[in-house]
This record gives sequence, structure tokens and C-alpha cells, in this order.
Amino acid sequence: MNNQELRNMIPEPTKAELEILQVLWEFGPSTVRLVNDKLNEQRDVNYTSTLKQMQIMAEKGILKRDESQMKHIYIPVEAEEKTKGLLLDRFVNTLYKGSATNLMMQLMDNDKTSKEDIEAMKELLSKLDK
Repeated sequence: MNNQELRNMIPEPTKAELEILQVLWEFGPSTVRLVNDKLNEQRDVNYTSTLKQMQIMAEKGILKRDESQMKHIYIPVEAEEKTKGLLLDRFVNTLYKGSATNLMMQLMDNDKTSKEDIEAMKELLSKLDK
């Protein structure tokens, strides 16, 4: 099985699933209660909705569930950088026909890109060039 086939097998998280993953990547293996509390800092989320979403994520293979204690602990299956890398690859391939240059051009022309961001990108490109 090649890398592309492997990438296609990994389920792509939905927006709601990514929010849950962000909490787990930041705080480590956690209970549904902790994840729900953190999500509620951003917007109103029902505990049972978070529970159901995390159960679905476990069924899809995005999360693992440690049932060895009274309170189940959920753990991301993939590391943050690997998941983000796979999502970025899919994004660039889908929207920019695989061209990182076109993505960078769009980023540099974006209103949200600060002068500091552009300088950091230049510095990174300079380091890669050496």
C-alpha cells in the first residue's frame, strides 16, 4: 500500500471533530466532560452532543477510548502534526491542484496575513534555501 492509499484510508475529520481534536491535542487524553467544558468556552455545546460525537469518532478510528477507569478517557489516534499534514495535503491538492506556490501566493495576498507573518515566511524560505 502506497502513501496516497494510506492517506485516503484515514478518515477526514469534520469541523466539529477538529474542534474536539484541538482540545485533545492541547490538553492530552481527556474525559468527555473536560472536552465539553473547553468547547463551551467558545460556544454553547450540549454534553450529550459532545459525548455522541466522541463516540462516533472512536467508531471511525479517529479517537481511542481507554475504558480501564470509571471515567472513559479519549485519546487521538493520530498526532496533531500528522493530521494537519494530511489535511493540508488534501486541501492543496483539491483547491490548488497540488501547487504550494499558489497557496503561498494566496496567503500572502490575504487581508489576515500580517507583515510579521510575511517576514516569518521569508525567513523560513531563506532557511530552506540554504
